[in-house]
Amino acid sequence: MKKETLVSIAERSGCSISTVSRVLSGNAAKYRISQRTVARVTEEVKRCNYTPSLLAKGLRTNRTDTIGLLIPNIENSFFAGVAGVVIRESRNYNYKVVVVDTQEDERNEQDGLSALLARRVDGIVAAPCGSNSELFASVQEGGMPLVLIDRYLPDAGMLSYVTTDNYRGAVMATEYLLENGHRRIACIQGTPHSMPVRDRVRGFGDTLRAHGLGDRIVVTGEDFSVQNGYLETKLALAREERPTAIFALSNLILLGVVKAVHESGLRIPDDISVVSFDDNMLFNYLDPAITCIGQPTDEIGTLAVKLLIRAVREPGAAPSHLHLPPSLIIRRSVRNLLLRENEKRTVFIRVIV
Repeated sequence: MKKETLVSIAERSGCSISTVSRVLSGNAAKYRISQRTVARVTEEVKRCNYTPSLLAKGLRTNRTDTIGLLIPNIENSFFAGVAGVVIRESRNYNYKVVVVDTQEDERNEQDGLSALLARRVDGIVAAPCGSNSELFASVQEGGMPLVLIDRYLPDAGMLSYVTTDNYRGAVMATEYLLENGHRRIACIQGTPHSMPVRDRVRGFGDTLRAHGLGDRIVVTGEDFSVQNGYLETKLALAREERPTAIFALSNLILLGVVKAVHESGLRIPDDISVVSFDDNMLFNYLDPAITCIGQPTDEIGTLAVKLLIRAVREPGAAPSHLHLPPSLIIRRSVRNLLLRENEKRTVFIRVIV
């Protein structure tokens, strides 16, 4: 089937190409095109189901009304949630979103950026999977508006970003475990070089050191995956001095932790407590429901789009670096060891009396 163009529509409607273009771009009134001509062009466009070429439009107007979204893993509920918010918020500005899943691979990241640039998107929202700040800095220096989400790059200060205060979130989770009497806490991290992981590990370690437990810092793991959580939990449970709690630094890691604990014949929280950094809609339906650090996904996605639109409309605007507050969502996956010790002391005193 032959592809319709402005030329073919102009020929059949008996109008010039420029007239058809002005009608389709909504500029009929500006150029004093009659309502009769507008109706004739509109009727022909509907009849042949014409769809304008975004690339052709981009060449004419230097805009395609599209935004690129680069995320590391669409299967991760956190990034899926952020993607949904970015798509919804972009519609408020009449933008469509092209999503690229890099699958935590830096080569895919480079290819994805190249593909988005080739499509002449108006701006890009990206969660880097690597640590190559020069790659993203060069994209922005080339004139492409860019905003980072979640995984910011601190050595690229001219790049705007929106992220959770990951350090604060890790402190909150670790403090909560300590308040419940846990002193042997295994921390399972994601990709070590990513800034969220570095901040979370730093928050975990600083909190233990502040309580005189610097010698108890145990951090293992290497990526944001279910398998990583599963394997590291298997190893942790095999230690001579088994941890009383596990702090998983992502929701996917937590799912692997739960699988390994159940396979070992242990119960949460009776035998071991677990906390996740990241919420997941499944966590409320697990038995027990999982205590976690919640991230403000709605605010992250909304602010990222607002910053990007500002960068599109105001080239050269000063970069913004936003760290949003996390929340501690307490459910039933943490056992209070202090309460159990107090119960033992009460029983002992009664026997003495």
